[in-house]
Amino acid sequence: MTVGLSDGRTVGRLVTALAFLSGSPTVRQSDDPWPVLDHASQTYQTISTLTADFVQIILNPMIGSPDTTRGRLYQMRPSRFAMRFTSPKGDRIVADGRYLWLYTPSTTPGQVIRSRIPDVGTTGPNLIGQFVEHPHERYDARYVRVDSLGGRTADLIALTPKERDQPYRAAVIWVDREDGLVRRIEITETGGQQRAVLLDKLQVNRGAPGREFTFSPPAGVRVVDQ
Repeated sequence: MTVGLSDGRTVGRLVTALAFLSGSPTVRQSDDPWPVLDHASQTYQTISTLTADFVQIILNPMIGSPDTTRGRLYQMRPSRFAMRFTSPKGDRIVADGRYLWLYTPSTTPGQVIRSRIPDVGTTGPNLIGQFVEHPHERYDARYVRVDSLGGRTADLIALTPKERDQPYRAAVIWVDREDGLVRRIEITETGGQQRAVLLDKLQVNRGAPGREFTFSPPAGVRVVDQ
């Protein structure tokens, strides 16, 4: 199950944002994207838990000004995932292993959206895995350039989904050359909206608070099943 991207600002909390903050590009000797993707995929397979601070920016051409959100991301493979927002405070996305909960009182007060997580045939709710799990089968890839991100060197890979049922038509990921972690993602949705998410202070395999993967609807909040 990939993280959905279809409901404008609200569902945009789930994945990415657009903020082209790249430094000056450098030159790479090889333009083959697959060694980079294979490195990222192999790294991801070693991760059981991941936590990171995130900044997410959404740019809708119809609106103009970007929408920026911030918070903390948690993941426990295979099917637990959470984004706790500090701005706007109180918004949450939680995958508890059975359901994916989308609670955004900043935009839709009084309700929470609940979706059943399929038992098979998915990569599980995640932000990173949807781009680096089985990339050969799922994407056409193109090497873009080398870039600097937060003082680290990253390779940029452009991805185009092979299947047309994805809610995005293109993505670019920043793969850290040293550790193979994906530290930034930019997505162009089918409707033209652009999103990116920048991850900072990544910690892997150091555990994650179990409370982050549970959600109980507040009193008076309507649960909408999708």
